[in-house]
Amino acid sequence: MESVAAEWSAGEIDVLARAVVNAPSVHNMQPWSLELPDGEALLSERTDLVLPYHDPAGRDLAVSCGAAAANLELGMRVLGRETLLTLLPDPLRPQLVARVTASDVRLPSALDLHRYSAIARRHSYRHAFTGQCVSDYDLTDLVTASHAAGVTARPLRGAAELTALADVLEYAGAALRQDDGYQRELTLWTARGGARPGDGLTLAAAASTLPWAGLVRRGTALPDRETLAARLGRETVLVFLTADDTRLDHVRTGVAMEQTWLAAVDMGLAAAVQTQPLHVAEARSALIDDLGLPGYPQLFMRVGHPAVAVPCSPRRAIGDLLERDPL
Repeated sequence: MESVAAEWSAGEIDVLARAVVNAPSVHNMQPWSLELPDGEALLSERTDLVLPYHDPAGRDLAVSCGAAAANLELGMRVLGRETLLTLLPDPLRPQLVARVTASDVRLPSALDLHRYSAIARRHSYRHAFTGQCVSDYDLTDLVTASHAAGVTARPLRGAAELTALADVLEYAGAALRQDDGYQRELTLWTARGGARPGDGLTLAAAASTLPWAGLVRRGTALPDRETLAARLGRETVLVFLTADDTRLDHVRTGVAMEQTWLAAVDMGLAAAVQTQPLHVAEARSALIDDLGLPGYPQLFMRVGHPAVAVPCSPRRAIGDLLERDPL
């Protein structure tokens, strides 16, 4: 497939930039920058946005950039182009996460249009779902949507699996609640204005009523494992797995996560993602052992029918996205 080196119009730039700006990111960090040379789109990770206590290995940054890359490719297809997505394309430029190359003219598919329209409607849902279950038919489609190479979305089902998940969330929640560095960083990041200009984008509905669905603060009340398992039993939870635990695996997880999330929104469902429990090494290892997982768990996704409307978390300005030199 050969690139078509055509200059992007102002309207096309707006479509691509808005697709990236509206991508999900862990803690609403939005850690990306975008460059649009003729016939291509280059997405880079912003290394000035780091949370060493929340994301010591940089997994969340890579996952977030993977989600933005998925939206970027989708935006280019909606503009009527064949695309080639290359992840981590240049070892000499480690901040360059993805290159999307445009080639032949093509009509966007109905699926492309549906998924693209879901980008603006996708919000993190940190409340209880209705009592209506996600159907097996819809669940199969969600699992299928996570078709990024090397990533598997696995539903957690049955009392044994949900109890194992409750154990992990209880242990990790208690550990994070007592972690002084984590709590200082959380307070600084989520305060309006943050530590530096441009930091601290507030999270919509950050004060979640569900301690297993949001950030754990000093005063967060953690239910006991039996209560937690019972509550999880009324939800649909997917765990995203990779065979290895490299940066490429983390980026691919973000691609798969966003594809699944947009599919859920298109079905009329809501979702939210959680990674923090898996940053506690003992909790992550226990989950692998207890469930016999054939790989590394990267994130949890809660999916269900929304009971209330939620606002969108604030987004960075498009100018901030494009003005930075990602290279």
